[in-house]
Amino acid sequence: MSTLNEETNVTVAVFPSHEDAERAVIELQRAGFDMTRLSIVGADYHTEEHVVGYYNTGDRMRAWGNAGAFWGGIWGLLFGAAFLVVPGVGPVLVAGPMVAAIVAGLESSIVVGGLSALGAGLVGLGVAKNSVLDYEKAIKAGKYLLVAHGAEAEVNRAREILTTAHAESTE
Repeated sequence: MSTLNEETNVTVAVFPSHEDAERAVIELQRAGFDMTRLSIVGADYHTEEHVVGYYNTGDRMRAWGNAGAFWGGIWGLLFGAAFLVVPGVGPVLVAGPMVAAIVAGLESSIVVGGLSALGAGLVGLGVAKNSVLDYEKAIKAGKYLLVAHGAEAEVNRAREILTTAHAESTE
């Protein structure tokens, strides 16, 4: 497992729907943003009366349910995928480098001081600790986080794109 380098430049955008988040990912991809530096997190509890499931087919993860097509497409673009049940937040799906950050946090026991595994992953990518609770609340409310990290110039460019891509907030 590769570790994240010491760059802590990060921007986080909150989107109200998976459609808005998906459009933002596509805009970042079109602009040439390094997709290995992008993570997405969303809650997974809108099951209604449909089957919800996740499975791995070789090197691709697949999903069923309301947002199955969305997650299937995102998992094809971003490296790494996880389904987690985070106490206080509930079931979440994660794609991108944040998966490794969450696992590193769990393995090194940095999930202390009131941080959830999700919070530890955000902090591991460079998100300010005092912002974590707001992001967890957003996910709990059914919103989606896009987290871009890397060199300062690249993150600033990503922030500009995310700001114009109908994000509710961008930090």
